[in-house]
Amino acid sequence: MAGKTKNDDPLAALTLAVGQEELLLDRAVQQVVAAARAADPDTDVRDLPPGGLQPGTLAELTSPSLFAERKVLVVRQAQDLGADTAKEVKAYLKAPVDEVALVLVFNGSGTKGKGLLDAARKAGAREVACPKMTKPGDRLGFVRQEFRTSGRSATPAACQALVDAVGSDLRELASACAQLAADVEGTIDEAVVARYYTGRAEASSFAVADRAVEGKAAEALEALRWSLATGVAPVLISSALAQGVRAIGKLASAPGGMRPADLARELGMPPWKVDRVRQQMRGWSADGVSAALRAVAEADAAVKGGGDDPGYALEKAVVTIARVARAR
Repeated sequence: MAGKTKNDDPLAALTLAVGQEELLLDRAVQQVVAAARAADPDTDVRDLPPGGLQPGTLAELTSPSLFAERKVLVVRQAQDLGADTAKEVKAYLKAPVDEVALVLVFNGSGTKGKGLLDAARKAGAREVACPKMTKPGDRLGFVRQEFRTSGRSATPAACQALVDAVGSDLRELASACAQLAADVEGTIDEAVVARYYTGRAEASSFAVADRAVEGKAAEALEALRWSLATGVAPVLISSALAQGVRAIGKLASAPGGMRPADLARELGMPPWKVDRVRQQMRGWSADGVSAALRAVAEADAAVKGGGDDPGYALEKAVVTIARVARAR
């Protein structure tokens, strides 16, 4: 759960998102974008990838437009900005442009890029703390808050069972909470969690797929080997990999400018799934999707009798998917 400073206006001229928990960093950005679009549906959002802000870019992106539209400018991994670019940002902080919300995302503890971070704090930035949740109690509190935010009631035993079944990954926990909130009527109890998650082969299969499409090869391979060791059918894993890659391709080729609800209907995904895939697709290219689909097709053929070693075929596919996910 992200902590905020006294300035809790998401439309502040400057927002800092600082920490090591990627889900919370992304949510801090999403909150600013949602608030800006609520104020002006035509808000121009520029979400710059790491390294996307170069000397001169800030002045160009924050210059007034002919239509005086609201802008949100997101700078990822601001702790890695070069000296010249950081100097330009510091100068901008002294005279920010009206109707522009600048979001600086600092991945880490705040020690790297400290000069820019201190300058932003001195300028009165709104700050959202996004620390890594390493303690079981923190993750349990996160799950409880997820259910409260969705307006749902969950018993303490259900929250604990969900943490035990899903694990420590905050994205997995958030998705699980969203699924239960959408699918289950009434109070969510331990029996419901057990029915959905405890021992489900599908859950471990999709964990493999999620880590692979996020480019996390080591974690994906670890999840794959654990799944196979606990008896998950290889065909379920190849199916999950196929769904994960296809979701990336579908979202990448979707029409731009659609509202979230319309986009979810267009793609046949629940809104929470669209948000999740949007985060996963960073780093993907059209060629990468094609290569990943070929790798999945080969693995699928192997696990259905076309190969001698389904486990090796799946490992090969996972490595290929993770590699192309970070090819850019």
